[in-house]
Amino acid sequence: MSLFGGVISISNISTLIFVVFAVLMLGYALGRITIKGVSLGDAGVFIVALIAGALFFTMGDEGLVFAGSSKPYDFEAGLSIIESLGLVLFVTSVGFIAGPKFFGNFKKNFKSYVLLGLVIILAGGLSAAACIGMGEVVGYGGAIENQDGFVAMIVGLLSGSLTSTPAFSAAKATVAAEYQGLVSVGHGIAYIFGVVGVVLFVQLIPKLTKANMEEERAKLVIKEEGEKKSFVGKLFEIDHMGIAAFCLAAILGTVIGQIKIPLSSAGLSGTCFSLTTTGGCLLTSLVLGHFSRIGRVSVMPAQGTLKLFRELGLVFFLAGAGIPGGAEFVKNFDPMYFVYGIVMTIFPMILGFLFAKYVLKLSLLNSLGSLTGGMTSTPALGTLISTAGTEDVAAAYAATYPVALIAVVLVSQFLILLF
Repeated sequence: MSLFGGVISISNISTLIFVVFAVLMLGYALGRITIKGVSLGDAGVFIVALIAGALFFTMGDEGLVFAGSSKPYDFEAGLSIIESLGLVLFVTSVGFIAGPKFFGNFKKNFKSYVLLGLVIILAGGLSAAACIGMGEVVGYGGAIENQDGFVAMIVGLLSGSLTSTPAFSAAKATVAAEYQGLVSVGHGIAYIFGVVGVVLFVQLIPKLTKANMEEERAKLVIKEEGEKKSFVGKLFEIDHMGIAAFCLAAILGTVIGQIKIPLSSAGLSGTCFSLTTTGGCLLTSLVLGHFSRIGRVSVMPAQGTLKLFRELGLVFFLAGAGIPGGAEFVKNFDPMYFVYGIVMTIFPMILGFLFAKYVLKLSLLNSLGSLTGGMTSTPALGTLISTAGTEDVAAAYAATYPVALIAVVLVSQFLILLF
């Protein structure tokens, strides 16, 4: 018996499940190792997934296969499902958790969130433009022989350094067909540091600034609307864990995420923008989490359900993205492009934090929460929640994320058209 047109057989599904859970177990163990108070946390899963992909898988014409296997089964389809499922679980949980305090926080800091999101993405775009200029001076490197191919690689690096799937998709749709592969290569090379760099940054900054986390958590407190409390005990719940309500948000979010908005201005004709499943589920769960009910029917999952789904979703996402990422990294690694990717992660990250702290005067955890949203870094938010000891930072992430999501798509396309 086989699924997906014979791509994955039952035996291969069992193998896939074994690999994923082995990665989760070893990844959690690695994430627990702490050096001077800094650990990889959930990103340990990503590191182990990368290593597993690099050591045990190859990316060839048949797709992602076990190295040395005589049966070229493509495991990428299964891992893609795990990655997408994990992302939906994570962002929907984050939206519900942030929802009750999101709109109050957003109203209070609206201009700051918009400005910070734009500053981070514009900084990323400027660093990408600088790398393009550098490449024209020192040579393109690798097998790239012309500027169009090099620009495609750099834009791929930008989407990877900001871990932005929408920017990646938009860049592939904008470049000429013969250069789409270079966008994929660049995204894969930069994605690794794009994840790990921000994860480490949100842990290091509180330690370097010797922040009092209890005081910083107090600065995040936003009062919830009192009207909800009057309905406690009077709402009808479809199930006591709220899984049905969670599924409702995921269904609506998936539909909303597929709505395409044409970008019909000069040079962008034929290109469309969408929130994608990630943005759609985040937006829907924020709204449902804010109101928490439809009439007398509760649409708010239990907090225990949200915490479990958030954690499970994050590590599924990291495992699903990390294994093929490790195989792609080995196949396409080039030191020069890896350095370019590091630059495109570090420059907007540091500039964004300094802008949030000294110009916008945001509190430390608000700055870091907004930074994870501006960098569109899902793994870093999970780490920050653990580091901060509060889930209230998710509201800042959720407020900045949509701004950055739209901006990075437009900046990526602009770079291709400009150069």
